[in-house]
Amino acid sequence: MNEPEAGFDGVEDLLAAARARLERLSASQATLAVAGGARLVDIRPAWQRARDGEIEGALVVERNHLEWRLHPRSPARLSWARPGQRWIVVCAEGYTSSLAAASLRSIGVDATDLIGGIRAWQEAGLPVVPGPSRVEQVVGAAGNEAGAAAALLPPAPRSDPEG
Repeated sequence: MNEPEAGFDGVEDLLAAARARLERLSASQATLAVAGGARLVDIRPAWQRARDGEIEGALVVERNHLEWRLHPRSPARLSWARPGQRWIVVCAEGYTSSLAAASLRSIGVDATDLIGGIRAWQEAGLPVVPGPSRVEQVVGAAGNEAGAAAALLPPAPRSDPEG
C-alpha cells in the first residue's frame, strides 16, 4: 500500500500553518470580542468540561460536529449559525482550537481561537461554571445545567497496586 503524500512535515507544521490564518485572541481580547457580538464555542469533550469547567454563554459543540453545526448553509446547522457570525473556538490548551478554527475559515466561517484555551481563561482570573452542559446548548442557559455527563470523567488512578 502506498504512503499518502504529506502536505506538512509534521503536526507542528500543520499547527503553524493553521495559526498563520488566524488572528488568535487572548482571554481578555476574547471577552471584548464577545461583548462586540462574537460567540464562544467550546469543542472539548464532556469529560474535559466536567474536569475543568465551562465558560458561561459558550455554545457547546464537540469537535466532530463543528463544521456541520456552524456553517450557515449546512442542513445540520444550529440556529446560532448565521452568516457573518464570528466564532471563537475554545479547547483545553489552544491546540485543537487552532486547527478547528482554521477548518471553519476554510469553509467560509469567520473563526479564530482562544490562545491557551480554557487554561488561559482560568489563569486570567475569568470565571468558569461547573460542567458538563449538554452538547449543542449554551452553557448556563435555563434547562442546560451540568448533569449526568459528569459520569464521563475518566476514573481516578488507583493507589492500591493490587487493584
